[in-house]
Amino acid sequence: MNTLNQKTAKTLSIVIPCFNEEPVIWEVYGRLTSLVGSFVQNGLIRDYEIIYVDDGSSDATLRELKLISEKDRKVKVISLSGNFGHQPALTAGLTAATGEMTVSLDADLQDPPEAIEEMILKHYEGSDIVYGVRKSREEDTFFKRFTARFFYMFMRLMGVNLIYDHSDYRLISRLALNEFKRYKEVNRFLRGIFPNMRFTPAIVYYRREKRFAGETKYPLRKMISFAVEGITSFSNFPLRLAFILGFFNFLAALGLVFWTIFTKIQGNAIPGWASIVLPLYMFGGIQLMFIGILSEYVGKIYLEVKSRPVYIVKESYNFDKPLSEHSSRVD
Repeated sequence: MNTLNQKTAKTLSIVIPCFNEEPVIWEVYGRLTSLVGSFVQNGLIRDYEIIYVDDGSSDATLRELKLISEKDRKVKVISLSGNFGHQPALTAGLTAATGEMTVSLDADLQDPPEAIEEMILKHYEGSDIVYGVRKSREEDTFFKRFTARFFYMFMRLMGVNLIYDHSDYRLISRLALNEFKRYKEVNRFLRGIFPNMRFTPAIVYYRREKRFAGETKYPLRKMISFAVEGITSFSNFPLRLAFILGFFNFLAALGLVFWTIFTKIQGNAIPGWASIVLPLYMFGGIQLMFIGILSEYVGKIYLEVKSRPVYIVKESYNFDKPLSEHSSRVD
C-alpha cells in the first residue's frame, strides 16, 4: 500500500444503499472498517465516513444500522420514508457525502471493497471518476451472461453511453460530485449520467464475488425496467426510429399498391385481402408499438414537470445537521 503525505491524503466517503439487507449489514461494516482503518493507518486517506441509506426496508435493516451508528460515530445512516428505488437511494447518499472522494458500493458484497484502494490510487493519479468493472462473467449462468451482454449492446445501440460490465461501483471526486448535484431530473440513471459528464475516467478491474447473503434486487423484470429507464432518459433514438420505420412503411405501402394492381391484372388476387388485411396488421402493430414509445417519453415529461422530490428523508443519524426534513430534487 502506498503511503502519502498527510497534506496530500484526502477524506473518503463510502455510500451504501440498502434494501432488506439485514443478513449482511454487520459483515459489510466489519470488512469496510477494517479496510478503511488500514487506509488511514498507512496514510492513503486522511479520514473517512460510511453512509448507509435505508431504502424503506421491511426487515430489520434499519434497526441494525442504528445499532452500528450508536457504536461508531463515523457511520452515518439515512432512513428514507419509503422504498424509492436504488438510484434515488444512492442519490440521497451521494448528496449527503462530505468526503473529497466518494465511493458508491452495494451492500451485497459482490463488488469487493478491497478494490477501493486501487480506485483511490487512480484518483490520485488524476482521474475524477474511477469505474469498477468486473473482469469476467464466468461465474454467471448462461442466461444471466446473455441478458447482461444484450443489455449493454442494446443500450449502446440506442445511443446510451455506458461502461461495459460496470454497475454502480465507482469513485467520484469532489469536483465531479458537485457537478452531479446540479442534475435535476427525477428519472435517474446514474450509469448513464456519470459517463455523460465527460470527466477524466479510469477503470479498475475486479473479480465479482458471490452474494454474501439475501436475494438479488435486480431480477429480469427490474433489469428490463432499468433498461427502458436508461434508454428514455438518455436517448431520443426510439423517436427517430419511429420516423425511419414510418418512412419505410410508406415505401412498403407504395410497393403494396403496385403489387395489388399487378396481381389484379393477372387475375390472381383474392378480392379485398391485399388491400385490407396486410395494411391492417402492418400499420396497426407499428402504430401500437410507437404509441407505447411516445407514452414512455410523455410519462417522463409528466414526472419532470411535476417536479416531485427524488427521495424523502425520514430520519438521519450521526450527521452534523439533521436531514430529517430534507425532501429534495437535489438542489
